[in-house]
Amino acid sequence: MGTLIYGGDFEIEIDDRMLAHLKIVIIGKLRRAESCALSWTVAKAQGSGRETIWINPHTALRFRFDTAERHPINAQWVAAIAETANKGDIQLVAEPPTAAG
Repeated sequence: MGTLIYGGDFEIEIDDRMLAHLKIVIIGKLRRAESCALSWTVAKAQGSGRETIWINPHTALRFRFDTAERHPINAQWVAAIAETANKGDIQLVAEPPTAAG
């Protein structure tokens, strides 16, 4: 599990592969000086529900991966995550199947 560290002290555990794709979307928005919300489902063990954070170009973010290897990028997944941002807030959506599999 990787970690998205928000504001220096708030940590969100996210699968390394998902985090690699999410990072591309978030960095792309920040490079364009766009703010966005990121929402996710809270696990039952942590009380269930949903959480949302607001990300802007001044937000301190750190992407920490458990593995040193870079994950292969599924462009369709990046596009699917980016599309959620265009509809309101970034959602952690499941990886769509690739044309090869």
